Order: sequence, then C-alpha cells, then structure tokens
Amino acid sequence: MAETENQTQRGGNTLFSPYKLGNFNLSHRVVLAPMTRCRALNGIPQEAHAEYYSQRSTPGGFLISEGTSISPTAAGFPHVPGIYTEEQVEAWRSVVDAVHAKGSIFFCQLWHVGRASHSVYQPGGAAPISSTNKALSDRWKVLLPDGSHAAYQEPRSLNSSEIQEIVEHYRQSAINAIRAGFDGIEIHAAHGYLIDQFLKDGINDRTDEYGGSLTNRLRFLIQVVQAAVSGIGAGRVAVRIAPAIDHLDAVDSNSLGLGLAVIERLNNLQNNLGRKLAYLHVTQPRFALYIKAESDKPGTEAEQANLIRTLRKAYQGTFMSSGGFTRELGIEDVAQGDTDLVSYGRLFISNPDLVLRFKLNAPLNKYNRETFYTHDPVIGYTDYPFLNISSGTQQEPTSLL
Repeated sequence: MAETENQTQRGGNTLFSPYKLGNFNLSHRVVLAPMTRCRALNGIPQEAHAEYYSQRSTPGGFLISEGTSISPTAAGFPHVPGIYTEEQVEAWRSVVDAVHAKGSIFFCQLWHVGRASHSVYQPGGAAPISSTNKALSDRWKVLLPDGSHAAYQEPRSLNSSEIQEIVEHYRQSAINAIRAGFDGIEIHAAHGYLIDQFLKDGINDRTDEYGGSLTNRLRFLIQVVQAAVSGIGAGRVAVRIAPAIDHLDAVDSNSLGLGLAVIERLNNLQNNLGRKLAYLHVTQPRFALYIKAESDKPGTEAEQANLIRTLRKAYQGTFMSSGGFTRELGIEDVAQGDTDLVSYGRLFISNPDLVLRFKLNAPLNKYNRETFYTHDPVIGYTDYPFLNISSGTQQEPTSLL
C-alpha cells in the first residue's frame, strides 16, 4: 500500500510534535477523549460545560465532546447533552466559543446508545431500540436518574424501514453541530452502543440486509458516515470503532476481520470521494481493564497490540488511539508510528492541564471515580487543581470564562 501523506509524518515524532489534521494544525497529539459526565441538566449544556472544556483547551489542542444524543431515543445515562433541538444547539455554541477562545479544535461526538438504555429515558416509556430484541446480560447495569442501578430491559429490534430515519438523525445532528460552531463530528460506532450493535455478530441476529454477512452488518455504519459527509463534508467527519472491545456484550467472533472490513469500506469511501475523513479513532483492547470488565478476548498484550498495529497499517488516513494510555505509552506509540494521535480520558478528568504536566513530566492528580457521573457543576468536574509552575505545587482552579 502506498504511503499516505500522514504516514510520511511518522518518523521522529513525539507526543508533543505538531500534526496536520486535514485543514487543522495541531500543536501536539494529546487529545481530550469523549467522556460521559452527566452534567447537562435535562439534556442542555450548562455554563459549567464551557468552563470544563475551556480548562482543558490549549492553543492548537484537540478536544472531543462527551457523547451527545442525536435524538430523543438516544440517551442511556441521566443528564447527557443532545444536539437535536435549537435550545441544545444554542447552549453548545457558548461552550464551543469558550474552547475556540483558547485556540483549540473541537469535535462533537454523535451518540446513540441503542439497547444500552432503559424505558425511563425513552419517549413515552417505550422500549429502547436496537439491531436486536436481545437484552444485555446481567453482567451489566444501567444507571438510572435517581443514582440507582437496574437491569437493562429487552430492546425493540428496528424494522429495516425505520433505519433510514436514524441515519437522517445522524446527518441532521452533524449539521447542527457545525451550526453550533463545532469544527467537526465523531460518529460513535464503538463500545456496544447502537452502531456497534449492528457491527458485532455477537449481538446482531438480523436476517435482513442489515444482518448476517460482514457487508450487511457494516451497512448501517457506512450509511451513517455517508449521510454525515453529505451534510458537512468528509474533512469534518470522524469515526470511532472498537472491534476488540466486549463492553456491553459487544463481542464479535473475528475482531480483526471486522476491524479490517470497516477500514476497507472507509478507505474505499475516501477514495471515491477523493477526500480523507478527519480520522479513525480506535480503542485499545486494554480499555476493558479500566472499566473493570473481564474480557472474553484471548491472547497476550503483544497479540492485542499487534491487532491494533494491523488496523493502523491498513487505514489510509489519520489514526487516533485510546484506552488506558499513560504518558509513557503515548510517547512510545507515537514514536513507533503506531498512532498519530492519542486520546486521554480519566487522566484528563483530574488534570485539566494534562498537556503541560505531560510536557514537564510533572505529578498527576488522582481522579475520584465516585464523582464521574454526579450532576454537580463543580465537584469532580471543574475543581481539580492546576499545576503552579512557579512553586511546583497545586493551585485551585479559577474561572477561565
């Protein structure tokens, strides 16, 4: 395979090297990963969102928003933001403005959880929708609005005639994101959510044109990507996949084959368009260890790393990795050419100045898992201390708005 423009950038790069991402010029490769934080009361981004994302912005930095619902049926957590109403679009605009004021690039992750929901989140108390009517196993519990956990309910399998409506929701949400000022969107096709429920043969039991063969199981994802591209252009559209992750029972009998099939279709799409997508975001298998879920996937860490390396070599464009990365692992993967960009989640929650701390190899704040999904606009959200460079100590955050 001929080297792409971005593949020629690999030699001698570090986590802090600049990177040309389509029309965007990044000053480093440390990316804020999309993370659900449950602070968008009634689905509306708040003033606290502007401070939270602004705190984590740097000149030439790259941020991805938390998963953002594309429709009223898309949510599976309390108080997650949406991007399908005018009120939501307007609320996001102030958040995006705060990020841009710090010089960062900001993508919105478009999300539909599918069967990973509950009737309490669905219009009229209906059943969640999915590729299947099989419920999640008892291994997993859904977080309810009152903070308790419950078993996932049996979903309703979408009729093939209904799927185009969901595709249109993705297209319109992509347009809405650009209207709100975002620089682009990331389609969440990973971690056991709706698109992954079509991709994985351990979930998808359909017998129509969206089930069975790899070509059929990929159909929904490719239609969503094409719809988003038609709405906002290829350079503003990214895709996230996790072929080797079994989160929320998202198991496939051939993870490598699935990943390569997705990449082949995306490469073909890019070639037909004559334009690259923004990037492909792939979660490392070790991510499972960080969500305290036992992985069904056999093989050593070296074998799992080889799976990701194979996908990286196959994809003709910018490759972003995530999942349990430390500073050292990020530096190593970029230096070896195993990835172009690295997204960080939990470390970025507790270290708003993570890029600076990484550059200085400074100590990191420890995160408090108990406050990940609370609804407080400050505690566990915008109150993690910054590094005081002059004294080498921590300093409490101040409003950056």
